[in-house]
Amino acid sequence: MKRIAIMTSGGDSPGMNPAIRSVTRTALSLGLEVMGIQNGYQGLLDNEFLPLTALRVSGMNRHGGTFLQTSRCLEFRTPEGQQKGIANLRAQKIDGLVVIGGDGSLRGALELHKQGVPVIGLPGTIDNDIYGTEMGIGVDTALNTIITLVDMIKNTAASHRRCFVIEVMGRGSGYLSIMTTISTGSQVAVVPEFRVNMKSIIEVLHHRFHNNHNNSVIIVAEGVCSGEEFVRRLNEAGQGKIEQEVRLTVLGHVQRGGVPTHFDRLLASRMGEMAVLALTQGERGVMVGQTNGRMQLRDLEDILGKRKDLPADAIRVARNLGIEIGDVAE
Repeated sequence: MKRIAIMTSGGDSPGMNPAIRSVTRTALSLGLEVMGIQNGYQGLLDNEFLPLTALRVSGMNRHGGTFLQTSRCLEFRTPEGQQKGIANLRAQKIDGLVVIGGDGSLRGALELHKQGVPVIGLPGTIDNDIYGTEMGIGVDTALNTIITLVDMIKNTAASHRRCFVIEVMGRGSGYLSIMTTISTGSQVAVVPEFRVNMKSIIEVLHHRFHNNHNNSVIIVAEGVCSGEEFVRRLNEAGQGKIEQEVRLTVLGHVQRGGVPTHFDRLLASRMGEMAVLALTQGERGVMVGQTNGRMQLRDLEDILGKRKDLPADAIRVARNLGIEIGDVAE
């Protein structure tokens, strides 16, 4: 193995740049050449290769997003697109590939593996919905960003004695929602894993208002419904029972940004190093994951398509703290 490539794909996440840096510096220390593929799988099809050096990745630990840029590429899902990408890898004499991204990006990596490309995946998604790893790259930074913003919103909520509904990311997972609810002292976590119990939520709001609590906060994962839809349903179900004014804040893409935390920088660095070592030792078609704090390799075929459950201890803690999260698992 003489030359490897690295790409970031799908939604960006803080920590991708430290992962790129780690892959590059580890590979260089082993005498390998490194090429960055710009703009994800679309860049692979468009032959957008960029030589990476120690100088090029210097200081990248402190930058959010991905300097290689990223995209979502429908063409690569076709057999013709995959063959075009493989031909470009061969033309660039790429001996191994590291793909950083979420479920869709790792599915693309698996297709390349099936067609003979030595590939290693890294879980880069703030939703923390990738099976086979306790944490994904960018999750911790996203949580810290959300917590900071919710704390700010609670100042206004308390000043006006309002109820705020805050929509956070989490298309198929309520991880961000439930963890944020616990850490910010909010009252309700609306997550895809449990059915919404609107009656219980209204009772929580009613009880707090009549016990002189000066605010209430509901954290809604976007995978359940939009925040706007939730507010509409809440107001319809709670007519005459909700005494507080209900306001909506959609945090949106600000959750993906920000300076990576220490945890994400270290996690990305460890995963990036492991990916290069795995490639040089003949590993193929696997993802680097964290289990009990240690880096482990998991077969892509074994992890893709499996639903990652919310941590049982987080559910227990939330309920023992009096947080409403629904009462029937989906």
